[in-house]
Amino acid sequence: MARYYIADLHFYHEAMNERMDCRGFGSVEEMNEYMISRWNDRVRKNDEVVILGDLSMEKSSLTMELIKRLKGKKMLIEGNHDRYLRESTFDRSLFEWVKPYAEMHDNGRKVILSHYPIFCYNGQYKVTDKGKPRTYMLYGHVHNTYDEELVMRFQKETRLFSRPVYGKDEDMTIPCNMINCFCIFSDYTPLSLDEWIEVQKKREAEAEVK
Repeated sequence: MARYYIADLHFYHEAMNERMDCRGFGSVEEMNEYMISRWNDRVRKNDEVVILGDLSMEKSSLTMELIKRLKGKKMLIEGNHDRYLRESTFDRSLFEWVKPYAEMHDNGRKVILSHYPIFCYNGQYKVTDKGKPRTYMLYGHVHNTYDEELVMRFQKETRLFSRPVYGKDEDMTIPCNMINCFCIFSDYTPLSLDEWIEVQKKREAEAEVK
């Protein structure tokens, strides 16, 4: 079994294709089928996928059909566009669980899960004896907008700060490990935590070049 993460797929949302994200598909139907194929090429029956909000813009019936086509055990962090959840006809048992916020463990590390970025997240300061992060904050919502630029800038500025720590002779820098699991960053493929960490490193390196 593997565990994957992804955010803001926005199935059936024409505006994501035509305006906000400018995804470039010929139609919303083409977008939907491409995203389903990318998901199912990676995910197997017993794999877990944590969806960090905004799965579908359609109503209950079409969203349920969609979920049944997606492989794996699906868990949903509720996003602001997941309005189908409010319909009495929607079958929540299609998800393993639905929560507004969650904390899980992934191969010895804690992951903080929220649709919205959390700047001061639980476990932020925890590192291993070698100084590696023990906690990651995974989010969505901001896509690749100016809000995401601000989150990236916040992380960079935060890491430049240092603080005194009881029992230590030297001040320590402040960890900040927030990852936007926006679907476009992974070509609509759910990724593991380690894969998202590598995507984040690459994005930060590219931002430095700019």
